[in-house]
Amino acid sequence: MQVPLYQAKAEFFRMLGHPVRIRVLELLQHGPLPVRELLKDIEVEPSNLSQQLAVLRRSGIVVSIRDGSTVSYALAGGDVADLLKAARRILTELLVGQRELLEELRHADVPAAAQPQPRAEEHPQEEPAV
Repeated sequence: MQVPLYQAKAEFFRMLGHPVRIRVLELLQHGPLPVRELLKDIEVEPSNLSQQLAVLRRSGIVVSIRDGSTVSYALAGGDVADLLKAARRILTELLVGQRELLEELRHADVPAAAQPQPRAEEHPQEEPAV
């Protein structure tokens, strides 16, 4: 029995749903990296990184490259980098919208008398004419 496309997409996004995996993919956007470099940049236990790399490798999103005793990882294709860029754009738009909504809420619920008034030192008044 074939899995519906929407279910396959949900599984794909669940697989991406771990901060270490996302960070690995971000770092690999710039080219292959040896595991020691990933460990230096991600600051997790080696066993945790190994586990997350295995998930990404089994899913086919990354590939491992062995050169002697050094194991490096690379993105399997450029579409993952495009997906991360799209996620960044979407998050940016959401956050800008939330900030604008927060500003509206702050100003809409404050009665005019309760809104902060400028302090005297910010706007000095003119001296009365004698």
